[in-house]
Amino acid sequence: MTEFHSYALDIGATVVHGKGVRFKVWAPYAKEVKVKITAPHERMSPLAPGRSGYFEGLMEGVTADSRYFYVLDGAKTRPDPASRSQPDGVHGPSAVVDPDAFNWTDREWRGVALQDYIIYELHVGTFTESGTFDAIIPQLRYLKHEVGVTAVELMPIAQFPGARNWGYDGAHPFAPQNSYGGPAGLKRLINACHEQGLAVVLDVVYNHLGPEGNYLHDYGPYFTDRYRTPWGQAINYDGRDSDPVRRYFISNALYWISEYHIDGLRLDAIHGIFDFSARHVLQELAEAVHREADRLHRHVQVIAESDLNDTRVIKPAAFGGHGCDAQWNDDFHHALRVVLTKENQGYYQDFTGMADLVQAIQQGFVYTGRYSEFRRRRHGHSSELIVPAQFVVFSQNHDQVGNRADGERLSRQVPLGALKAAAALVLLSPNIPLLFMGEEYGERAPFLYFIDHSDPGLIEAVRKGRREEFAHFGWREEDIPDPYALSTFERSRVHPGASKDGRAESLLRWYRALIDLRKRLPVLGASADGRHHDALWSDKDGPILMVHRRMEHGLEALLLIGLNDVAVPFTFRRPAGSWTLKLSADQAGYGGDTENTFPMTLDIHESGQRILLPPYAVAVYLAADH
Repeated sequence: MTEFHSYALDIGATVVHGKGVRFKVWAPYAKEVKVKITAPHERMSPLAPGRSGYFEGLMEGVTADSRYFYVLDGAKTRPDPASRSQPDGVHGPSAVVDPDAFNWTDREWRGVALQDYIIYELHVGTFTESGTFDAIIPQLRYLKHEVGVTAVELMPIAQFPGARNWGYDGAHPFAPQNSYGGPAGLKRLINACHEQGLAVVLDVVYNHLGPEGNYLHDYGPYFTDRYRTPWGQAINYDGRDSDPVRRYFISNALYWISEYHIDGLRLDAIHGIFDFSARHVLQELAEAVHREADRLHRHVQVIAESDLNDTRVIKPAAFGGHGCDAQWNDDFHHALRVVLTKENQGYYQDFTGMADLVQAIQQGFVYTGRYSEFRRRRHGHSSELIVPAQFVVFSQNHDQVGNRADGERLSRQVPLGALKAAAALVLLSPNIPLLFMGEEYGERAPFLYFIDHSDPGLIEAVRKGRREEFAHFGWREEDIPDPYALSTFERSRVHPGASKDGRAESLLRWYRALIDLRKRLPVLGASADGRHHDALWSDKDGPILMVHRRMEHGLEALLLIGLNDVAVPFTFRRPAGSWTLKLSADQAGYGGDTENTFPMTLDIHESGQRILLPPYAVAVYLAADH
């Protein structure tokens, strides 16, 4: 069995077998740093100052699970900025973790290629009743076999205050959340995912740290006032003494890949990362991750979230880009939601209907330099030449559901037929599809914003911030649940794999059928290598899309997706040829109201073939000679 030597974290507490623990911390603001062991036996030892503001030293007799703080200049007792574990929360002592103690069984695992990703995004705390890493493991067979996804994406799990949070308030980037199960629980989950053939994508936050438990200000210039973000000071990626800051976050990315066997990183809101140096930190990070993946002989993806509509994020460094593998495409979501729900508030005011949806499917970005009413400026640039498999698309995700006043999902806004049409657009797209936990069976529980801070002033500030954010959408303050209330968190739980009603079972079967088609027929998968040649057009009679997907060597599929909410006449006029029905939303088992709306065979010629199209119809045809 081949052993691959991977990156090893060299900051924080490192177990040196047979000798003790080596501690290393960047603390240029301090003149003196000591390590204070608090358990199992109290003791204190100074660290030696080194170059560039680092302090380092070996403490003999210290072992894994020992608890410790750093003491800065004899006055400030603080957790380790690179703590691997915070068993008592963000304010408590750090714990020494031995990375070699876990018995991995995935040594032959090589990951999943990006074009094969079908992502399932979940929040650890609300995905199961107990809200832990271990509680997810029994659900993996459901995700793999009943849904059919190929990758599980975890919302951020870095240690945050309290026991309930979306995860974007993480204060210890290297420490898996204690209430979820800590380091050992996360490793058990990842190992189990790999046993099922599921990749694991981790949502990481490199644009800010949470306000509670963030002690980096006491150590060094991790932050800067040169730029402002929605969360306050920006991280210092390009100012004085920024090299160790960049190293800290790039080390974090490599740590998850090497020490935790993570298969992909989803970089949160990179528009909040400011770097005007010659080599952008995202380029440096992506290159470091890809080098590590090559050493490990594994597929590892870097997927960015950005609202900039800037293709530099995913262009190779050789062409002036940052070299990320893919990025989320919010424009697809916004255009689809406006067609389905007719919403026109907040950022939805920038989207007008079918023309935008067609552009999102054909080219990626809708805003490619045109004027945005919401932003009151021009926005974005063209993505026409970008490979479709570099865009992640979705009809729902944590932001687009959770950042609504009452966290309502599409299942509470549109009928079953519309949910099936939305699923077909996402799952049969040439892009990378992402599902949000529960959408596959039409979960009706909301996904709300929740926190568990200990500072009353901070709690009230969050409440106020939510009210101000929702003012853009015209939502009433009284309709916004209290983010601190335990009931807000409990209302957000989902129940995957549990017994469902007939509607939910029909929708789940539909999702599974679409995913099966995507996996079995390459022509319906991601367009990643130039072999796909797709055409799309909308019908003049209503919001109806026809998608002609072709590959080299004659593979062809024809998709009809109706977003019409009433029956309309429709004539098949192109593409010419003979077609055989493979799947339709009105077939038995998928909750359709009418059976056999679509003819089993189509012979499309100049005169066309006319039918009465029911609301939200979906049909997939294959060329008759294949």
